[in-house]
Amino acid sequence: MTNQINDGGPAFPNVPSDPQYSDWDRGMTLRDYFAAAIMQGLMASQCEVTDDPYPIYAYKIADAMIKAREVKP
Repeated sequence: MTNQINDGGPAFPNVPSDPQYSDWDRGMTLRDYFAAAIMQGLMASQCEVTDDPYPIYAYKIADAMIKAREVKP
């Protein structure tokens, strides 16, 4: 059993489909992108919404957003 985090894959994929590019740098993950956007909002709001440090809180929300994407309407 692993505790691997679902990172949502690449946020802005631009990877050639040719197998020779299998180790191509995929850039930032969707999880990182979500967390960065959340951090921006938290810093702009200047309000205390959590006891967690903002980066920890941002990743918790990002993880919840990725999980929500798995739910089928």
